[in-house]
Amino acid sequence: MTESDDTRALSELGYEDCRDELIDVVQALEQGGLDLDESLRLWERGEKLAKRCEEHLAGARERIEKALAADDDSDQG
Repeated sequence: MTESDDTRALSELGYEDCRDELIDVVQALEQGGLDLDESLRLWERGEKLAKRCEEHLAGARERIEKALAADDDSDQG
């Protein structure tokens, strides 16, 4: 998988899929027994997955804030 394929696939993952894969990555790294290249590959994938999870959460937080603001506006009007 090339980096552009990896990025595209990552951008298509939902929060739960990213979280689940990140859990798998962490478990594989914790078990050890991997060579350095594989460990680094997994670490890099984990970093990307964590960033994508943060993006999903930020988007959800923004949606909640907008919904609350809209609710406040309707209560005042």
